[in-house]
Amino acid sequence: MNKFFAPLLLCLAMLVPSGWAQTLNAAGATFPYPIYSKWFNEYHKLHPNVEINYQSIGSGGGIRQLTAGTVDFGASDGPMSDQQLAEAKFKIFHIPTVLGAVVPAYNVPGVSGELKFSPEVIANICLLKITNWDDKAIAADNPGVHLPNKPIILVHRSDGSGTNYIFTDYLSKISGEWKERVGKGTSVRWPGGLGAKGNEGVAGMIRQMDGGFGYIELIYALENKIPFGIVRNSAGSWIKGSLDSTTAAAGSVKNMPSDFRVSITNPPGKDAYPIASFTWLLVPAQWKDPAKGKVMVDFLNWMVDHGESMVTALDYAPLPENVKDKVKARIKEIHY
Repeated sequence: MNKFFAPLLLCLAMLVPSGWAQTLNAAGATFPYPIYSKWFNEYHKLHPNVEINYQSIGSGGGIRQLTAGTVDFGASDGPMSDQQLAEAKFKIFHIPTVLGAVVPAYNVPGVSGELKFSPEVIANICLLKITNWDDKAIAADNPGVHLPNKPIILVHRSDGSGTNYIFTDYLSKISGEWKERVGKGTSVRWPGGLGAKGNEGVAGMIRQMDGGFGYIELIYALENKIPFGIVRNSAGSWIKGSLDSTTAAAGSVKNMPSDFRVSITNPPGKDAYPIASFTWLLVPAQWKDPAKGKVMVDFLNWMVDHGESMVTALDYAPLPENVKDKVKARIKEIHY
C-alpha cells in the first residue's frame, strides 16, 4: 500500500504552488513591538497563508541578526551607522514606520503627582552627579513638592537597543559632558546604575524599586501605570510625552534625508516633546527569495495604506503624509 501511495503523494506535493504558505522571520526593537505585533497579526488575518514572526530582542540584536542573515528583516529605533551598513555586505533600506516617545520614568515614595525634569537634571542623574531625590536641582524644578531624602536608583538598558540610542542621542545634544564622556549609541558604557533587558525589563525594575529612575518607551509607562516626568524642551516649555507632542516633534523635520536616517531629539518648537524618534524596519533592497520579497513589499504597502490608521490607539504617532509618500516610493525600489 505504501509503495502505491508514495509516488502519488510526491506528485501531489509537486503540484502545490510554492507560494501557498510563506513565513518571514524578523527581530529587533522592543520600542515598536506592540504596534508591530498588531500589524503582523492583522495582516495574517487578511492573508492566512502569510506568517510574520517577530522577536522583540532590541535594536542591536536585530541589526546583528539581519547582518548575519539569520532573519529576513530587522527593526531598529536607532539608524544603522555607515560602518554597520558597510559590514552588512548587502544594501539595506531604512523604512520608517511610526514615531514614539521615550519618557523619564520614576518611582518616588510619597510623590504621587507629576515631576518635572529639566535637561540638566536628567543629564546629571545619568552622570551620577545628582544622586538623591531631594537634590536642590530637582526641588527647583518642582516647587511645593515634598521630595524624600532617598537615593536615586538609575536603571538603564543592558542590551543594545534603539531606546538607548534615542535617549543617549538626546543626552548628547543637551550635555557636552555626556557627549564627551559617554556619547550616543544602541550600546554605551554607562557611568553606573543597574541594567535591565528590554523596555519591559526597565519598566519592571523601576516599578519594583523605591527611588527608581530610568527611561522607557511611552506605551510601557502607560501600560504599567508608571509615573513619568514632564520635560523642558529647547523652547523652554514643559512638555509631557504624548501623541500630540510627539507629532509636533516630527513636524520639526523639514527635509527628510533620502535614506530616512534622521534624528528629531531636542527639536525646536514650543509644543514639541524633546525625546522622540522615528523607528525603522531594516529591509534588504534585493531579495534572493522572490516569494518572500513579494510578501515583504505587499506588507509594507499595506502598512502605509492601512496599518498607519491603527497606531494612535497604541500611543504612537503615525508617519506624516509627506513621509508616507517618500516611503511608498522607496518600497518600489525593493527588488525580488
